[in-house]
Amino acid sequence: MKNSIVKLIGIVTLSAGLFASCSSDNNNDKPKSTFVVNANDFKGTITDGEVVLDAATTYKLTGKLQVNSGATLTIPAGTVIQGVGGTSAYIAIAQGGKINVNGTAAKPVIMTSGLTTKAAGDWGGLVICGKAPINRVTGGASTAQSEVADLTYGGTVANDNSGVIKYLRIEYAGAAFNTEKEFNALSFFGVGSGTVVENVQAFHGSDDGFEFFGGTVNTSNLVAIGNEDDQFDWTEGWSGTNTNWYGKLAFGKGNRGIEADNFEFGFANTPIANPTITNMTLVGPGSTADATIYTENQAIKFRRGTKGQISNVVLSGWKTGIDVENDETIAFVPTALKVTNVLFAADIAAETKGKKTDASSADVSAVAVKSATATGAGAGVAQPTWAAGWTVGF
Repeated sequence: MKNSIVKLIGIVTLSAGLFASCSSDNNNDKPKSTFVVNANDFKGTITDGEVVLDAATTYKLTGKLQVNSGATLTIPAGTVIQGVGGTSAYIAIAQGGKINVNGTAAKPVIMTSGLTTKAAGDWGGLVICGKAPINRVTGGASTAQSEVADLTYGGTVANDNSGVIKYLRIEYAGAAFNTEKEFNALSFFGVGSGTVVENVQAFHGSDDGFEFFGGTVNTSNLVAIGNEDDQFDWTEGWSGTNTNWYGKLAFGKGNRGIEADNFEFGFANTPIANPTITNMTLVGPGSTADATIYTENQAIKFRRGTKGQISNVVLSGWKTGIDVENDETIAFVPTALKVTNVLFAADIAAETKGKKTDASSADVSAVAVKSATATGAGAGVAQPTWAAGWTVGF
């Protein structure tokens, strides 16, 4: 009897081992890429398979790194990528390509400047292009070329998946070449809702922190501090669902907390931009800050036909709290465009301001529903607990 039991245990153990081995093999069955990584000259085009970086290695981004359709770039927790090639050095994910940033709160992935003296605009930033709808042509089925990287974006796949981004800090990126070509720290071009974006910071970039060009991507726990244009920006019909945004101007430069458009060249184009944001804090430079530096001292600018639903908001230190411009945008107040449970915490010269398309003023006070108990991103104007450990600049 004992021998039978021993034999049975041996068979079960062997079977379990074989099963685990097979399961392990299946979990790691992603094809390797033919792309050859040079950590000291990190650039090129990944056309196939999966490239997995090494967290123990620092990568010097010297030019454009592009991930094409069918290929994947995977970046483990704690990896550092340093841009050393100016604005010609950036990471671009093409339609059908994927980026997996697997950072943690203790070990975020850091994309930063590789220069000794770091400054905004030292490298280009991260660009992601998806197949979700945009409204450059009304109806949402159009495609376009991204202003950075010249890649196609847009389409009809609302749940398109460009990968997973968790615990990523992007520092000293961005550039503004002209009004039609700008590098942001992180640019979402037609990115779909199948993409995961959680716990990401844009720090001290030379243009916007985060900008959404259409698409349906959702986000949570975004931090934008010290970016030299807007901290958050959307256009081209973006309609994501978002929680926990924190934005703060710093370093003597910057414009708005949020700049929100439907589409610059078609205020009524569909799908109409209509994101929801729950729990948000925007801290400005002060209501009397130098107007030659802070030329658009507004916490939130709604214009060009955008909709939006924002709730639990704390605003502090702005000349204007909520500014609504253009007839198409004003028409959405206070139903399709509203900021509810908002606390104008301190130093707000004008809580709301409205301007019609003909430049005459409009009463848009109904856009805001005030509350004395709003907590914003979690701790009023202070650093929220969810941002502790992996962010900088508070």
